Amino acid sequence: MDTKAATGSAGAKTSVRPLRIAQIAPLYERIPPKLYGGTERVVHYVVEELVRRGHDVTLFAAGDAQTTARLKPAYPQALRLAGKQILGFPLQLPMLSDVYENADQFDIIHNHIDFWTFPFANLCKTTPTLSTMHGRLDMDDFKPIYARYPSLPLVSISDNQREPLPFMNWVDTVYHGLPRDLLSYSQGPGKYLAFLGRISPEKRPDIAIDVALKAGIPLKIAAKVDAYDREYFEQVIKPRLGQPGVEYIGEINESQKNEFLGNAIALLFTIDWPEPFGLSMIESLACGTPVIARPCGSVPEVLRHGKTALIASEFDDLVKAVKNIDTISRAACREEFERRFTATVMAANYERVYERLIGGRYAGAGAGGRFEQAQAQ
Repeated sequence: MDTKAATGSAGAKTSVRPLRIAQIAPLYERIPPKLYGGTERVVHYVVEELVRRGHDVTLFAAGDAQTTARLKPAYPQALRLAGKQILGFPLQLPMLSDVYENADQFDIIHNHIDFWTFPFANLCKTTPTLSTMHGRLDMDDFKPIYARYPSLPLVSISDNQREPLPFMNWVDTVYHGLPRDLLSYSQGPGKYLAFLGRISPEKRPDIAIDVALKAGIPLKIAAKVDAYDREYFEQVIKPRLGQPGVEYIGEINESQKNEFLGNAIALLFTIDWPEPFGLSMIESLACGTPVIARPCGSVPEVLRHGKTALIASEFDDLVKAVKNIDTISRAACREEFERRFTATVMAANYERVYERLIGGRYAGAGAGGRFEQAQAQ
C-alpha cells in the first residue's frame, strides 16, 4: 500500500494509509454554513481535505450539506435554516444510532457534537471514537457528564481549552485550519478596524467600539445577533452604533470576508471569555491583517505578540495598540497562517491522531481503560 508523508504544525512526519472515517457533524448549520457557523465550517474543511488526501470519508450531517464525502443525511435541512433549532438534541439520536450500528464499517469515528456521542462510544468495542471539543468546557453543570466518561479520547482545539477538565483523556491539541487559498493576502495598509463574528457579551463588541472611538479610527462590525443575545444588542450595542465612524454591516458570508478583512487595518478581538480557539483570528492572518486582542483563552497560543498581533488587557493599552499596529508585518501574518493554520496542517495532525488510536490498544471507559499508544513502533 502506498503511503505519503504529512507534516503537521510540529514538523512531525506521519505515514498515512487510506482510512475509512466517519465524521459526525452538528445539525444546526449547513455543512459548510451559508453564513455564521464556526464548528460547521471547520468540519467542512477537515472533511474536504481528508477526501482530497485519499481517505474514504462518510459525513453524517444535515441533508443540505455540500460535500465530496459520502453524505448520510440525518435531517433534510440544517435546523437553524429550517427554524427548528430546539430539536437539535433529539434529532441527533437517530443519527448516532446510524453511526454506531454501522461502526464496524469505519476505522475511526470522529465526533464534532460534544458529549452527545459519549454513551454510544463508551459501549462500542469495534471502532474508536475521537471527539474534538469545539466549545467552552468551563460550565460546572456539565462536569458530571464528562466525569462519567474520563477514558474516551478527546482532542482540544487549544491547550487552554483543557484547563477546566484536566482529568479527561486528552490525546492531542489540533488547531483549526483554513484552505490555503480560501482567503488572499492583502498588502494593506487598510482603511478601518474590523470586528467579525457574533455580537454577545463574551465577545465584547462594546469594547471594540469604545477602542475605535478613542483611537479615532473607523470601525466596521460584521456579526450576527442570536435570539438569546438580542437584549444585549438592543441595550448595549445599538446605542453605540449611531456614533460617527461606527458601521454595523450585519452577518456576512465566506466570500465577503476576504474584502472585509483584507481592507482592515486590524481585527479587534476584544473577547472577555475563555475562547477555545477563535476562527476569525486565523482568517485575519490569512488576509495579512494583524490582530489586536485581549489575552483570554486561546489568544496567546494562536497569536504571537509583536509578530502577528498586539495583545493587551487594559483599555488604554488596546488604544495604544491601534496606534502602533503598523509595527506588525502583514507579510509575517500571512506566513504564520501558512505555517500553522492551513487545512493541510490540520488534516495532517488529525491523521496522526487517527493512526495512534487505530494502531494503539483501546478500551472503552466501561472497561476502565484509557487510550494507550501501541508499544511496537
